[in-house]
Amino acid sequence: MAKKNMIQRELKREKLKKKYSLKRLAIKDQLKKAISFSDKMELRQRLQEMPRNSAAVRGRNRCWLTGRSRGYYRDFGLSRHVFREMSHECLLPGVTKSSW
Repeated sequence: MAKKNMIQRELKREKLKKKYSLKRLAIKDQLKKAISFSDKMELRQRLQEMPRNSAAVRGRNRCWLTGRSRGYYRDFGLSRHVFREMSHECLLPGVTKSSW
């Protein structure tokens, strides 16, 4: 189980990302259309004034069951430990143990 503060930090980042996504997208569109250097610098400054945690790249994938961030399988939303346990118990449809 992940530390509670790490899980809460991710939830906070997700909330900020939703709050500032439209504003961030609008500024980035203006930045693409800007011609003069001074306009670009002013728009970059506005982007930098936004909270860092509102950027989408700062999010981290976590297992929805345990909160573990390492060994994350995107297709299932689970960490490798939980994935292995659930697949052995036949709780994941279409997943079979491989053998050769």
